[in-house]
Amino acid sequence: MDRLLVLEDGSVWKGKGFGSDNFRVGELVFNTSMTGYQEILTDNSYCGQIIMMTYPLIGNYGINRDDWESIETAAFGLVVKDLCENYSNWRADETLDAFCKSQGIPGIYGVDTRAITRRIRDKGTMRAIMANADANVDALVAMLRQSEPLHDQVRRVSSTKLYSVPNRGPKVVVMDFGCKLSIIRELSERGCDIVVVPWNTDAKTILSFRPDGVMLTNGPGDPTDVPEAIETIRSLIGQVPIFGICLGHQLISLACGAKTYKLKFGHRGGNHPVVDLRDGHVEITSQNHGYAVDADSLEGTDLVMTHQALNDKSCEGVAHTKYPVFSLQFHPEANAGPNDSKGMFNEFVELIKNEKEKKNA
Repeated sequence: MDRLLVLEDGSVWKGKGFGSDNFRVGELVFNTSMTGYQEILTDNSYCGQIIMMTYPLIGNYGINRDDWESIETAAFGLVVKDLCENYSNWRADETLDAFCKSQGIPGIYGVDTRAITRRIRDKGTMRAIMANADANVDALVAMLRQSEPLHDQVRRVSSTKLYSVPNRGPKVVVMDFGCKLSIIRELSERGCDIVVVPWNTDAKTILSFRPDGVMLTNGPGDPTDVPEAIETIRSLIGQVPIFGICLGHQLISLACGAKTYKLKFGHRGGNHPVVDLRDGHVEITSQNHGYAVDADSLEGTDLVMTHQALNDKSCEGVAHTKYPVFSLQFHPEANAGPNDSKGMFNEFVELIKNEKEKKNA
């Protein structure tokens, strides 16, 4: 069945439809990963976005039961060049098409993803919507231009109730802004006794669990849309070791007086080089974010930049000069992406151990 992809600049791309017909206005973004479409589609950080994969062949290894990054999906659509309808992988349970149908994700294939990517790189991310081939394009373009961006994505994807993932190691409270399950896995593998709390949990409640550390997770949207969380983090700094990832990184920076800004087209993919300024070594990282911390705004705060993107020199990590607090813009848990940075979870656990030894000394 023919389907259209309509962008707010008036461009229209005709292709074939797959997945759901749950058409919604979303921010069209591109991801440069060659694999990992299942992890990408189930990453809550894509809430409100239509994802376009730059790698042409998508769906060739199907969908399996193990590689989910959330229980429910939040993406608004998927755009690919070539859709593989016959998967080949021993772990696969269903096709990408069947998965998208069951999750309410509309898809389109057979469009020139290279040309659309160039358009986004030149003009920046745009609002877009899919539609049936007989849709009124002029009306859709007008609607896109009048539509307002979402500001409640974190509220949509965060857990609404606290829950525990018990273990015998250090107690870590995880503030869920749209948490990837891989973050929970990495902490669990290191023996952490985890309590996951909703995004708007206050500092008093978090400290009532007597945590040894606090994890601030990834999540969607503009970090300034959750001022309550910024205030909570400000109250926690100096009370307990804190590790922030992606949105958590931005929130730590805002809580310490730095600023964030929207990137032209974001960083999304599994091939982003980042230099660790502490020792000069370079890691290839998995990234998914549309906002970044303004490196110049760190001046006058108690934060220093620890990691920097080699492609555009943007800030990829900070550390507090007085308290045990650090954060990363990229995803050390990967999935999908390289595993170069998983050692940062070891640094967090070691930081917790050192702080406990100081208190007991």
